Amino acid sequence: QVQLVETGGGLVQPGGSLRLSCAASGNIFSIDTMGWYRQAPGKERELVASVITGGSVNYANSVKGRFTISRDNAKNTVYLQMNSLKPEDTAVYYCNAVRVRTYFARVFGEVWGQGTLVTVSS
Repeated sequence: QVQLVETGGGLVQPGGSLRLSCAASGNIFSIDTMGWYRQAPGKERELVASVITGGSVNYANSVKGRFTISRDNAKNTVYLQMNSLKPEDTAVYYCNAVRVRTYFARVFGEVWGQGTLVTVSS
């Protein structure tokens, strides 16, 4: 079974920084796309950023210039560096992996982490 475990959430003041990490486990051979989504109270889950195996990235307009996504393919880990945080960035952040292949020739279409809470408040 493939699992995603997020770490790094917490409380930060406006203008501060946080770094989220998400490690995938489960005899993984490759992952096509890894990304971060977030869901604020009363709102729908939205894409924050994603990165494919080759390194091409995609960001939501609301985080461009402030957030940076990166991945370590050897460790099956994706990171989200969040700078200049705003109160509107407060949400539960979910790690996402698309098309996960294992060494046992299984393919998982999409896998989600359990989420980590980021609160931006003074």
